[in-house]
Amino acid sequence: MTDLPTIKAEARKAAFARRKSAYEQALAARTPVAAHLSEVLAGFRGVPLAAYMPMRTEIDPLPAMAEAVAHGPVGVPVIIAAGQPLLFRQWQPDSRMIMGGFGAEIPEEGDWIEPEILIVPLVAFSRAGGRLGYGGGFYDRTLEGLRSRRPTFAIGFAFSAQEADDLPLEPTDQPLDLIVTESGIIEPA
Repeated sequence: MTDLPTIKAEARKAAFARRKSAYEQALAARTPVAAHLSEVLAGFRGVPLAAYMPMRTEIDPLPAMAEAVAHGPVGVPVIIAAGQPLLFRQWQPDSRMIMGGFGAEIPEEGDWIEPEILIVPLVAFSRAGGRLGYGGGFYDRTLEGLRSRRPTFAIGFAFSAQEADDLPLEPTDQPLDLIVTESGIIEPA
């Protein structure tokens, strides 16, 4: 019998390959990938939200973030320490950025915000709202904490090629409320 960490590692490896291929195709075709995310965020104008600074082959939310910042606060995650939830520093398109934990850029300075909408990167997703992340548990801890204080809407942002039929999930894995891809919007069943 294979253990869950091994199953998750295998699922991540396959999903990373699919994501890399989708990323390269979008880059080569100059496909605008954030249009559906902008459409979704237009319905939440003024609500504090957080997204992420894309790295490696992650789908790029920056165009939607730049539009959203005109209507309300937008933050990006800051890793404080392993095993801790994320904090979110306010971001502007012209923010001076520095290298943060795990190779992600963060604003050098800015106010801390608590988002009510969280746009999360992922390795794979299921139509049921499951999310396979990088394995550090940062977003699961963060969503659990935010949701314990008030309703928090989690949007998974990914390439459609990152969809998987059956994800190896654990009880601590926080569900997505919505999935947005370059080709559409998926409401989990």
